[in-house]
Amino acid sequence: MYIVTNRIKMKPGFAERMAPNFTKPGPLQEMKGFVKVETAITQNLTDYDELSVNMYWEDLDSFEAWKNSDIFKHAHQRPDPAPGEEKKESPMISSQIVVAKVATTVEAITSK
Repeated sequence: MYIVTNRIKMKPGFAERMAPNFTKPGPLQEMKGFVKVETAITQNLTDYDELSVNMYWEDLDSFEAWKNSDIFKHAHQRPDPAPGEEKKESPMISSQIVVAKVATTVEAITSK
């Protein structure tokens, strides 16, 4: 299994508002090899917010297929402003993609 993390630096106050956008139900859930997506917000930062979007994939080929899909393109396009409205400035400062292969795991023991 692989975890692909997008570490997104945002203007202060935006991580909490933006996090739910990454976990809305949709066609991603039907992609071959997709396991789950979760978001995490780094705590105790003052200059910016940091949102980590962790995507779990069975294999890298499935992640690449999603990244090259129309579903990906649609999910990442910014909406055009309404007539008479100015284009909104993005709250994103920067982002970094980190790909990690899960090496080992241990799970909680549940009592019967």
